[in-house]
This record gives sequence, C-alpha cells and structure tokens, in this order.
Amino acid sequence: MRRVKQLVGHWRRSLRFRVVTSTLILGLVVVSIISLTMYRSIADGLIDDRINRAQAESRDLTNDAQARFNSYTGAPAAGELSVFANTVVNSTLKAPAGDDSRYVVFTRSLNNTTDVRIPSEESDDVSLEAIPSSLRQSVSADPTRQSTTTIELARPTHDDVGSDLPGTATTADTVPAVVVGSQVELPSAGTYDIYLIYPMDQEEATLDTISRSFILGALFLIALVSAIAYIVTSMIVTPVRRAAAAAERLSSGHLNERMSARGHDDLALLGQSFNNMADNLQTQIRQLEGLSRVQQRFVSDVSHELRTPLTTIRMAADLLHSSRDEMDPVAGRSAELLHDELDRFEELLADLLEISRYDAGAAVLEQDPVDLFAIVDRVVDSTASIADTRGSEVTIHRQPGQTAVAEVDSRRIERVLRNLVVNAIEHGEGRPVDVWVAADDDAAAVLVVDHGVGLKAGEASLVFNRFWRADPARTRTTGGSGLGLAIALEDARLHHGWLQAWGEPGEGSRFRLTVPRTAGGPLASSPLPLTPREGDLPRDEA
Repeated sequence: MRRVKQLVGHWRRSLRFRVVTSTLILGLVVVSIISLTMYRSIADGLIDDRINRAQAESRDLTNDAQARFNSYTGAPAAGELSVFANTVVNSTLKAPAGDDSRYVVFTRSLNNTTDVRIPSEESDDVSLEAIPSSLRQSVSADPTRQSTTTIELARPTHDDVGSDLPGTATTADTVPAVVVGSQVELPSAGTYDIYLIYPMDQEEATLDTISRSFILGALFLIALVSAIAYIVTSMIVTPVRRAAAAAERLSSGHLNERMSARGHDDLALLGQSFNNMADNLQTQIRQLEGLSRVQQRFVSDVSHELRTPLTTIRMAADLLHSSRDEMDPVAGRSAELLHDELDRFEELLADLLEISRYDAGAAVLEQDPVDLFAIVDRVVDSTASIADTRGSEVTIHRQPGQTAVAEVDSRRIERVLRNLVVNAIEHGEGRPVDVWVAADDDAAAVLVVDHGVGLKAGEASLVFNRFWRADPARTRTTGGSGLGLAIALEDARLHHGWLQAWGEPGEGSRFRLTVPRTAGGPLASSPLPLTPREGDLPRDEA
C-alpha cells in the first residue's frame, strides 16, 4: 500500500513519469493488439496451407491404394486379403521408417455390412482412439468426398537409450495435427476407412519462432518509443523546471534571476518572455521600494518634527484646560475639545511613529515568560470605563487554576489585546463581549468575540489595512487613529504568530491572536477555533 501511494505521488508530481508511463502502457496495448492480429493471421494461413497440402497428398495416396486394391486377383478369403491389405498400407500409405510427418489408420468403415473382416492397420505411436467419432461418422455419411479435421495428437516420447525397446515410453508429446479421412473399396470385404494424420510440427515450430520474434520486436519497439518519449519529455520538462526554479528564486527576492534563452523555438520564447517579465517586475519593485522609502522617511520625519511643536501646544492646552472653570461656558467647552483632540492627535502621532518603525525594520522584541491571563485581566480593567459607556459586559472565560504562559513581549501583546477588546466594544452595539484564553504544547491563543454588526464577506482580510473602516459613517467614541489593528497585526507577526478575523453580518465577529509558547517556536495550529465550523469553544466549569 505504501509503494502504491509512492507511485501515485510520483505520478502526480512528475510530468516525465506520466508521459513515459502512458507511452509505455499505450505502446504495449497497441503492439499487443497488432502482434496478436498478425500472429492469428499467420497461424490461420499456415494451418490452411497445411490442410490443403494434406488433402492433396491424402487424395493421391488414397487413389494409389484404391488402384492397388482394384488390382487384387487373389482369393477372397480374409486371410490372404488381410496380407495384401497390410502390404498396401505399409508400402503405399505409411511414411518411410524414421519419418514422423505422416501416420495412417486403416480400419473397417462404420457402414460396412460384409461378413469378410480384415484386421485394422495402424502406424506406430497412434491408434484408432485418436480419430474423432465425428470424423468417422462424416466419412461414412459421404464416402465420395474427403473429410478433414484437426486434433491434438498425443505422441509418446522415448528415452534416448533403449528407445526401441518396448515399455520405454515415459511422457506424451502433444502436437496439433490434420486428419484426412477417405474410404476405399476392398474386393469382397466392403468399404474401409483410411485416416491419414499429418502432425504440424513444422508449422508449430514456425509459429514459435514468429511468436518469439514478435515478443522481442514488441519489447524493442516499446523500449524505443519509451526512450524517445523520455528524451522528448526531458527536452520540454527540463527548461520548464529551470523556469520554475528561476521563478521561485525570483519570488524569494533574487530580482536578478534570469533564464537562459537560446535559439528561436517555443522554449526559447518562454525564456525570453520570463526574462522580460522579470525585468519589468524588477523595475516596478525598485520603483515601489523607492516610493516606500520616501513615504517612510516622510512619515518618520513629519512625526518627529511634530513632536516639538506638539509639546508646546500640549503645555498651552493643559494650562487652558486647568483654567476652564474660570472661563465662560463657550471658551471652557472649547478648552475641553482642544484637550481631547490633542490626546487623539498624540495617539495618532505615536501610532505613526510605531508603524514607521515596522516599515523601517527597527521594531525589537523583549520577550519573557508571561501568563496571558494576567495581560487579559489588565486589558479588561483598563477598558472597563469604555465598556460601561457602551453598555457592554466583558467576560473572561477561564477554568480554575488555568494558565497560558508564553514567551512574549508583554507590552506589545497588551497593546494587541487592548485594540481587540476596544474594537469589540466599539462594534458590539452594547452586547456582551467574551474573551477566551487557551494553550497547548506549542501555542497560546486569545479569542475576542463580540455579538455586534459583524463583518461582511471579504472584510475579514481588510480590517488590518491601515486607516480602513467598515462603515465610515459610524461615529467613533474611542477616538482611534485607524492604525490600531494594522499595528496589532505587525506585533503578532513580530512574534511569528497569527492575528486572524472572522465575522458574519448580524452574528458578530471574532478576532484570534495565536503566538508560539516558546520564542521562535513552530506554529502549526491554534488551541482555539476561529469560526464555529472549526469547533465549539471551551465551556466554563460550574
């Protein structure tokens, strides 16, 4: 079974193996059909020719025997006639000594009613039992014509030493044979049958030689066709494999990778097209890299340049905010709005600086073993006021004594979970928000579930885009920057983890963070299901 699976896998992976195997099987089928057809045709031709020659020779021998019987002038007694019949059979019908090309059986016809009986005559190694009864009946039914059939003649073989001694036969040699039956008229003894048996040893040897020739020719032809298929397939597969390898290296970042394109055939055209595509990709990627570097530098420079004036504005705004009670109501409200918007602007500026660090590849982890339950508790406590304002109850589902320790950067993971919980409260429409934490041998996960508006088809992959909002018309009560989930995704990737989303309209949404329990460890699955189809969520113990 394992070998079969290996062959199936090799069949699926290797075009060369499929082509050569298919050619081998089809060639074997076609050559077998042609060989069998030709063999059958040749065999029929040899048999027909042997039958015709046997009938002609039998006709001549029978006529000679009848002529000699007609010339008999002796006494009609059975004894003398028997001697004469024996002489005719041995001298006219039987083959010479040592010649096994013809045997004879001379016997009384079935329709003979005379009283004179002479003994049957038989060649050595054959007997009357070898003659089919149907042939004897056919000869008796129509004595004027020859009757012919084919049989499997069993001839005893003898040891080389003492083969002429009686009782030395050891095995039987079976050979196809043609039997021709005729009748002759004996004086005063009535009709007698002559059965001449012609073994087809020569024809059988010829068919054996032809059969071996067909087999060897078929094997050679199949091998030749398979070799041609292998060579032709190699001429096609090898450049395609080189193109696949070049494409893989190109996709891994080796933008200077090119294919060898020599000649003017289709494969050379493939190489030229691939190289043109690689040149265009390299040019566009370098242009995008240049634009990205300019953008990153612009964001970083602007963010840093805004820090100094923002600090001055913050000092003035704090002074105005602290004195708002002494102002008239309109001025006091303006001072409050200025203070709140500065908080949001500072948050946006901090997020821009953070995202610029990720773009520049300057983000660094400080990982320590941390219980994710402790981080979740801090996040829920810090967002309690927001949940109260929105009317949502945030519930942490845990088993008594349950822990989920993983080597993570607690500051970044707390930021990720705060974004997820605040996002769930913001879009939960006052309904409960549930948080699950679980761990297995390799991974730890946190799942945040709300029961609000949910996500439409295709939005699960868009929520992590920068500044993306599902409904721009919705009012934002938490003053987010629009970069929270984008930064959360970068934090998860920095841990070699996953941050995934799922939702359905009217059913709410789920956000799942999965990280390796050991820094840099493998991550194959998550201990918590993201969608209802993946399984049920753990239940709290009563």
